[in-house]
Amino acid sequence: MRRGVRAAVVGGVAVVLVSGAGYGAFNVVSALNGGGTGAAGGGSAVVRTGPPSSAEVRETTRKFFAAWEKGQASTAASYTNYPEGAERLLTAYGKDAHITEVKITPSATSGPTVPFTVKATVSYDGKSKPLAYESELTVVRGQTTHRALVDWQPSVVHPQLERGETLYTGESQTPPIEAVDRSGTVLTKEAYPSLGPILDQLRTRYGDKAGGKPGVELVIRHEDDSADIPLLTLSKGTPGRLHTTLSASAQAAAEQAVRKYAESSVVAVKPSTGEVLAVANHREDGFNAAFLGELAPGSTMKILSAATLIDNGITTMSGPAPCPDQAVWQSQTFHNLAGMREDPHATLADSFARSCNTAFVKYADEVKVDSLTREAEERFGLGQDWKVGVPSFDGRVPAAGGPDTAADLIGQGQVQMSPLDMASVTATAMTGAFRQPVIVPLSLDDRAPARARGLSSGTVQQLRSMMNRTAVSGTAAGVMSGLSGSIGAKTGSAEVDGQTKSNSWFTGYRDDVAAAAMTQDGGHGIDAAGPIVAAVLRTGG
Repeated sequence: MRRGVRAAVVGGVAVVLVSGAGYGAFNVVSALNGGGTGAAGGGSAVVRTGPPSSAEVRETTRKFFAAWEKGQASTAASYTNYPEGAERLLTAYGKDAHITEVKITPSATSGPTVPFTVKATVSYDGKSKPLAYESELTVVRGQTTHRALVDWQPSVVHPQLERGETLYTGESQTPPIEAVDRSGTVLTKEAYPSLGPILDQLRTRYGDKAGGKPGVELVIRHEDDSADIPLLTLSKGTPGRLHTTLSASAQAAAEQAVRKYAESSVVAVKPSTGEVLAVANHREDGFNAAFLGELAPGSTMKILSAATLIDNGITTMSGPAPCPDQAVWQSQTFHNLAGMREDPHATLADSFARSCNTAFVKYADEVKVDSLTREAEERFGLGQDWKVGVPSFDGRVPAAGGPDTAADLIGQGQVQMSPLDMASVTATAMTGAFRQPVIVPLSLDDRAPARARGLSSGTVQQLRSMMNRTAVSGTAAGVMSGLSGSIGAKTGSAEVDGQTKSNSWFTGYRDDVAAAAMTQDGGHGIDAAGPIVAAVLRTGG
């Protein structure tokens, strides 16, 4: 039901339907024959209106809970405002999920919403385990019956249930896995919280290939046949050992680094192989933005833009790239970060190290509409349907015309990346070869990796030189200070509509590790994303 208020006539009664209250909640604003009564055989009956009283809430929940506890699905459903849906799910609760000995305890409340706890037993094939959880329901006025009814939502039965889902107990769809890192260290979601969703995805994809035996679980099952969500394990089964490319030490460093900055994500890869060494997120929504984020990467995009200028013969690192205060491209004015001074004699390397936006915007006249797109796809492997082993976003660099031609060169416009994408861009810039990122070996399921021709040795030499200068004496020097070995970096900040602060981006490499991070509302690249990347690079692979 959509939010808002709409009028209707039900059985001759003018009513107002109040949305947001679930299936069919409403208030009666005028009644049959005036005065709220209706004649039947000469008598009259009062039509209840408005929200249910406290007494009605208590009586409805008492009857609903009593029927639910007894496994009387049809009776319990009759106390809801969507009995068909309620009966299906409550029937499955007992028959498919094998949940018995149900005891429901409501909490004291004075309003229409009633919190409650459920304690029960799940039994299957001689195995049993206790089940306990908390949920809540709301009692509303029935649309046509005027009775006090439970506003039906699947979450009444279990707080994690959504529409199109049910509960089921039985042999798990896939055997459990014991994921291990590149050295054989066991990886668990308890030790590495960011890996929780990824380990679940790896189990779904590779559980049957890892050699384990399925256990028995209570799960949330979806109508669309997507992977079950385990709620309770009755029998663990035998986990199969699944080898990943991750490094436990790098993963631990990544987990610790992102915890310092809200809404942050980081990925580290091994440039010589494309293997993912670490992936971590610190987000309130639990989203794997490290792999699946689709955001403008800001000035970290200048790595790819500089490669485009070099590979198309437009300029070199030593070529002119003046840095004015502002630049105009097709009526859109671009600025540099506050405090950056003009440099009419700057080279591309100078403007790269200082992260001068206007220097790159000035080159919009000389690139073709699809120059950046072709460089991204043909040389850096972006947008090529990567087969990482778990879902990922492999970048988007559309052939945009108009003002976006200039905006894309500085990582704004229509360009979208994830930290995984930018870590891969850095790895390609460092080695000259695009090696599609993977988190499990390609041989595990004979996946065909994405291909790209990579970069010439001349382009690589120039990119590495500019990134090294940025790390040693440019915008990234502060956070890269103290890192030994072969290093390089690029800072970035991306302005996003509706945000008071820009998104912080940073990517860098040290020896055979490349990493990229993003912090939403994090400010400049050195403010949040930079320290995250530096912490991961400091640990190494």
